[in-house]
Amino acid sequence: MALLSLHGVSKSYGALKVTNDISLAVEAGETLGILGPNGAGKTTLFNLISGDVRGDAGRVEYDGRDVTRFAPHRRCRSGIGRSYQVPQPFGAMTVFENLVTAACFGGGEPERQAWKTACAVLEQTGLAAQANRPAASLRLLDRKRLELARALATKPKLLLLDEIAGGLTEHEARELVGELARIKASGVTMVWIEHVVHALLALADRLFVINFGAKLAEGEPQSVMTNPDVQRVYMGLEAVA
Repeated sequence: MALLSLHGVSKSYGALKVTNDISLAVEAGETLGILGPNGAGKTTLFNLISGDVRGDAGRVEYDGRDVTRFAPHRRCRSGIGRSYQVPQPFGAMTVFENLVTAACFGGGEPERQAWKTACAVLEQTGLAAQANRPAASLRLLDRKRLELARALATKPKLLLLDEIAGGLTEHEARELVGELARIKASGVTMVWIEHVVHALLALADRLFVINFGAKLAEGEPQSVMTNPDVQRVYMGLEAVA
C-alpha cells in the first residue's frame, strides 16, 4: 500500500487552474522527484499535500487514511514533515530552540523529550556546532540545513522538500545530498521538488514532471530525462527526429 496517494487533485485561483487533476502514489521508503518549469504548480501540489491549501477537487490519502480535510498541524502530527523553498526560521531564537519548538508543536512531544529530539537532529544534520547561534545569523547552507532539521524534528514518515538545494554552490549541494542520502537510508519517504537536477538525480527513485499544473511524464529517472516532451518543456530543447 502506498504511503501517499493523490486522486484527481485540482486547485484553481479564479480562472487559473494551478493543479489540474493530479493523481500519483508514493511507496514507503521511496524518493520521488518532482520537476517542472517555474509556475508549473509544484509548490501548490505540496501545499495540497501538507494542508496549507484546500483543494477544489480530489482526495489526499496518507498512511491508509483520507486526510483531505485534515488541518496542516494534524497532518504534521500524523507524520507529514515539510521544508519550504524560502527558509523562515524563528530568527531571534537559537537553532536549538527552533528544533525544540518544531518537536513540541509540530511533533506533539513534551518539552523534555523535545530536547532529546532536538539534540539528535542537530547531530543528524551537522548543525551541532551552530546549536546556540541565532537562526538569523546562519549562512545559506546552514539555513537550508535548519529548514530540513525543523522538518525532521517532527519525526516524519513522509518528508516534503521544496527546492532545498536552490541557491547553493555545487560543493554545498553535494554536502546536502549526502545528508539526504543518510535520511533516505533511515527509511524516510521523500518527495522532493528541485531545479538542481543533478542533486535530484543522485537520490530519486522515480520522477514526476508537471507542466501547467498537469502531469507531463512519470517514471524511471533516465527515461524521463530523455523524454522529448520533458526536454522541450523543462530544458528548452527541441526534440531531434
